[in-house]
Amino acid sequence: MPSDLTRTAILAAAERLYAERGFSDVTLRDIVSAANVNLAAVNYHFGSKDELIAELFVTRSLATNRERLNELKTAEALGGGRADIEAILRALVGPTLRGCLGPDNERSTAARFMIRASIESVPPIRRIKNREIDHLRKFAAAMRRSLPDCGDADLYWGLHFALAMAHQTIRDSERLTKLSEGNCDLDDVNGIIERVVAASAMALTAGPNANRIPSRNSETAAFRRASRS
Repeated sequence: MPSDLTRTAILAAAERLYAERGFSDVTLRDIVSAANVNLAAVNYHFGSKDELIAELFVTRSLATNRERLNELKTAEALGGGRADIEAILRALVGPTLRGCLGPDNERSTAARFMIRASIESVPPIRRIKNREIDHLRKFAAAMRRSLPDCGDADLYWGLHFALAMAHQTIRDSERLTKLSEGNCDLDDVNGIIERVVAASAMALTAGPNANRIPSRNSETAAFRRASRS
C-alpha cells in the first residue's frame, strides 16, 4: 500500500475505533488490524498512540475553528468591523453544535470521535486544548469591540460559559432527552444554538450589576435579616 494511503487507512481506522470504544479500550494492535497494516507503519507515520490521537483531534479541531473564524469574520464585516454580541457567540458555538448534534450528521464517525474527545480527558487532547487558544483570543477581542463597557474578566467568563454550555449539551444530550421526556428536542440544532447564545448574551448584557458577586458578609447579613423576619 502506498505511504499516503497507509497513513489515511490508519487515521480512518483509529477514528472509527476511538469513536466506538473510547481511547483507553483501543490498542495500537486493534488499529493496525482494522487498517490492515503492520505496527511498524503506525510507528513510522505517527510515532506513538498519543501522537495518533493528537493528529486526529487537531485535524477535526482545525476544521471547526476555521468555520468559527469564517463566521466571525462575516459577522464583523456585516457590522462594519463591530459585530453584535449574539452574532459573535453564534459563530463561537454554532460550528461545534452543528458538527455533533442533529439528524444531518446522524452521529457520524467524526462527530462521535469529537464527543469522545469532549468526554474523555486524555493527555494529548488536554495538552492541545490548553495550548491552542489563539482563535479564542480573536473571539475575546471581537467581544471587547462589541461590548466596550464590559470588563475583561466578564468577557472571558462569558466566552467560557458559552463554550461550557455547548460542550455540556453535546456530552449529556442523551440524559437531557430522558430527563425532559423528549420535550428538549436535540435534533433542533438551530434552536439549541439560539438558546446558548441567548443565555450567554443575557449574562453579558443584563446590566452593570448582572455579574457582581455578593460578598460573604452581604450574604450573611441577608440571611440574618431573613431569619429575623
